[in-house]
Amino acid sequence: MSLLRFCEWLAATPGSIALHESRYLYLVVLSVHVLTLCLFVGTAAMIDLRLIGMTMQRVRFSEVMERLLPWTAAGFLLMIVSGSLLFYAAPLLRYQNIFFRAKMVVLVLSAVNVWIFRNTVDRRRTEWGSDPVPPRGARWSGGVALVLWAVLIVLGRMIPYQVYWFDCNKQPQPAILNLLAGCITGSR
Repeated sequence: MSLLRFCEWLAATPGSIALHESRYLYLVVLSVHVLTLCLFVGTAAMIDLRLIGMTMQRVRFSEVMERLLPWTAAGFLLMIVSGSLLFYAAPLLRYQNIFFRAKMVVLVLSAVNVWIFRNTVDRRRTEWGSDPVPPRGARWSGGVALVLWAVLIVLGRMIPYQVYWFDCNKQPQPAILNLLAGCITGSR
């Protein structure tokens, strides 16, 4: 089954229809997503600012992680659950949305950045954790994370506005836009 067919099937499920057509539940889920995004990105930004040496320089990095990571993890978990519900409410619209697709790519890049940090420079945290300015690898990781979170937020904010620029229902469009948005043109 292709991803498009899966999204078509998912969009036709009673739960997806009910969530999409709900007067209040969709807005509650959207609000939870935005609030948990604030929690997640806010605490992650504090960690990343410590990594680049711009804040809390007198606090050991391990202490910053110990205090903020539980909040960051909770925000991330709730953000992923609420984001999944938002996808579930309109899977075809998300499937054919350039900004949503780009957001997912940036989310994967963010995960790769965290994975690289955890498996390289963070393994030597005992050597640099008390330094006011961490080593170059930690600073790079923190800086890249801050940029990726900012891009992720902008892309997420752009998702509802795709219809003004790249709408699969408004053809003809350049072939590259149809490809990037997952538009199906012609017969299947």
